[in-house]
Amino acid sequence: MNRFFKFCIFFLILFSINTSTNSSSVPSSFADLAEKLMPSVVNISTTQTVVTRTNPFPNFQFPPGSPFEDMFKEFGTPQERQASALGSGFIIDKKGTVVTNNHVIKDADDILVRVEDKEYKAKIIGTDPLSDIAVLKIDSNDNFKPVKFGNSDLARIGDWVIAIGNPFGLGGTVTSGIISARNRSIGLSRYEDFIQTDASINQGNSGGPLFNMDGDVVGVNTAILSQGGSIGIGFAIPSNNAKQVVDQLIKYGETKRGWLGVRIQDVTKEIAEAEKLDKPRGALVSSVSPGSPSEKGGIKAGDIILEFNGTIINQMKELPMIVAQTEVGKTVKVKIWRNKKEIFKKIKLGRLETSSDFKPKKPKVLKTTKIEDLKIEVRPLNDEDIEKRKLPKDTVGVVITNIDPDSPVKNLLVNNIIVEAQKKKIKTPGDLQNIVKSSIVSNNKTILLVIYNNENQISYIGIKIK
Repeated sequence: MNRFFKFCIFFLILFSINTSTNSSSVPSSFADLAEKLMPSVVNISTTQTVVTRTNPFPNFQFPPGSPFEDMFKEFGTPQERQASALGSGFIIDKKGTVVTNNHVIKDADDILVRVEDKEYKAKIIGTDPLSDIAVLKIDSNDNFKPVKFGNSDLARIGDWVIAIGNPFGLGGTVTSGIISARNRSIGLSRYEDFIQTDASINQGNSGGPLFNMDGDVVGVNTAILSQGGSIGIGFAIPSNNAKQVVDQLIKYGETKRGWLGVRIQDVTKEIAEAEKLDKPRGALVSSVSPGSPSEKGGIKAGDIILEFNGTIINQMKELPMIVAQTEVGKTVKVKIWRNKKEIFKKIKLGRLETSSDFKPKKPKVLKTTKIEDLKIEVRPLNDEDIEKRKLPKDTVGVVITNIDPDSPVKNLLVNNIIVEAQKKKIKTPGDLQNIVKSSIVSNNKTILLVIYNNENQISYIGIKIK
């Protein structure tokens, strides 16, 4: 009996310990934490000037694709209007440095930051569209209450988090939830490694902080997946990723990312089998940029990058983030799979922002040719034209780019495509030029053209040459 009694006491003590342990992991209230953090979270409002043009002929509509559709838009009366946007942010030092999303303040003429019941103007310290991070400075000598970045690598699926922000302009709003997933990619930006949370995030929460239970920022709330309101699927930039960008923006006013100079793709099961790799892993190099660190270091198209600077690459999407976070100018060891064996290369990283991969591509200048006898200018038809206008893939011809006022081609329009002249296919402007000249020499005063009009219908046009 005595042994049974002791057993019961032991069981009750053990049960109470387990109950106490479980209950301590579930907050009874977020009130104290929210009260402590609210003064560090700001509401951001921006204004920008948007220029629109009114339709000069509101009761008349041109058919889709008509060359007059865009032309008449230019004749509308310019009208300026003020557009506004709302977002959130958080203060990271006493002087009033604020972190938010780039899309919150993009193209803003004026930025206002509300801290509790006071409103301040703010200026931009630096922005990074690739990670969607921006840093602002409040224009004030007041002392502010900052929060600090936590270590997002320690955040686990199932951890409690709270989000504070400015949803729909309602001001400081606190929502709670858990971390639902890690390493999410949703196709919004170049570098994605989102934390997914079910804490309610809505329009206006962008740029606001996601806090752990220690009151440290583990994420910057950035996006939601919904048809309008929160459905419990929100995404935050991990604090470790955000902090690196923030530090560079504060120090340099811009980012400095590592650059390899390769284009990569997923290693599929079929590719792994063909390359005798044990399983699909790493990043397959599809091309190497000329003059890039990778070319100088001996990496070739067809190589599979398995490790970068000691970090194993399990999936292709992991490599760009790891490279970008590595110091510019650092020499790193890269393990690659080539010819069914592992080899190592040493690569000295360049800087992405000064590379050919980063610089915007200049629009291709399309050379035009003047067909003097027809008084028109034409250029070769290209693959982009064929795809855009949904023409047969084997279509050849020339595109009319300009027509002189006294041209004999009265029935043609700019963007018409000439595909035949005198029943001969036109592949280049030179073909058209030669056929026209030959017709004139032969004393033919009329030239028969076959064209695609701007509605992509084939027409036969007779041109009388003076």
